[in-house]
Amino acid sequence: MKQKLLIIGYVWPEPKSSAAGIRMMEFLHLFVKKGWELTYASPAKESEFRYPLENLGIAVENIALNDATFDVFIKELQPTMVLFDRFMMEEQFGWRVAKACPDAVRLLETVDLHCLRKARHTAVKANRDFEVSDLNSDIAHREIASIYRCDLSLLISEVEMDYLQNHFKVPKELLHYVPFMIENVKNSILKSLPSFEERSNFVTIGNFMHEPNWDSVRLIKEKLWPTISKLLPKAEMHVYGSYPTQKVLQLNNPKQRFFIKGRAEDALEVMKKAKVCLAPLRFGAGIKGKFIDAMLCGTPSITTTVGAESMHGDLPWNGCVTDSIEKMIEAAVELYNQKELWEKSQEHGIAIINNRYSKQKYEPEFLNEIEQVQKNLKAHRQANFTGSMLVHHTLKSTEYMSKWIQEKNKN
Repeated sequence: MKQKLLIIGYVWPEPKSSAAGIRMMEFLHLFVKKGWELTYASPAKESEFRYPLENLGIAVENIALNDATFDVFIKELQPTMVLFDRFMMEEQFGWRVAKACPDAVRLLETVDLHCLRKARHTAVKANRDFEVSDLNSDIAHREIASIYRCDLSLLISEVEMDYLQNHFKVPKELLHYVPFMIENVKNSILKSLPSFEERSNFVTIGNFMHEPNWDSVRLIKEKLWPTISKLLPKAEMHVYGSYPTQKVLQLNNPKQRFFIKGRAEDALEVMKKAKVCLAPLRFGAGIKGKFIDAMLCGTPSITTTVGAESMHGDLPWNGCVTDSIEKMIEAAVELYNQKELWEKSQEHGIAIINNRYSKQKYEPEFLNEIEQVQKNLKAHRQANFTGSMLVHHTLKSTEYMSKWIQEKNKN
């Protein structure tokens, strides 16, 4: 049976703007390689930076929230599988999919665990440590319900897998761990990268629509850079990121050698030129694309325990992981000045890529998991009574709420 997959995207993929965009493109390239028939639909506004999916043979469709035209669209399409990009899309369209295509496998791409990111942000704003009980929020009720309603949810982080299974008691059969899927880095590629002597300056990069990135840049500007710039009087701090707001742009200060560069046309080229990646993320979830880019470019990174979470397992980090401002500053100066330490950190990054993100390992595991769920869909759903119960009640409550909004919008 040829697979017909509908992806309902929270946004249109922008691989040059965010790690989420890169991850979505990894999935799309894999599905195209398998010869699946793909349709990408989204209610989001298209930007000039969205990837030209049509070039991959992927059909695109603009859809609307709380609108019966989606019902007509999906009944005509009749997909064998539907992938929801983030739980908010499952909330909006899941009941419509379940009603129109009850036999279609429902997949959820979590991107990261939103309730974990929000809980950590709340703790940071309150100037206290994160506690597991912080997870029990309104957003968790919504997110976990969505995970239960789907046949399989995709997790990029082992820590998030652990929270879901041990704190929220989600059955492991509903979850599948799939990190970034990357080709192994060969020694020849490592040798072709710019050397220690050919590099200069610090870099950080990240979409400014993502709050942890903005918080990280402020921390660099206020707590780290004043001291680092004095200890390294020739070094510059280069801040890249898509969608910078005015409050971000106002941080630009050439006299302090602190430069807001805005969108990077090619994140890897930017990262290759830098000597050190500096990203002290105080909250967040998932795993961080900026550190994958740094490892691929042979650029050592300095970050926090949250920043490095679930990324390197038992392997040494490609630089320094610490939550201490003083130790970050010390590590920044050492990595910038010490060639031997810098090259050893570079080697650690390549080892992490090759051992933790192997495309050869994770692609077949992912496809096999989907195939097994699809083959045994009836039994799989019967074992998930909580999920079927939530689908039943959502079909009732969400359907009538959506129809109410639909009628209201007509007026």
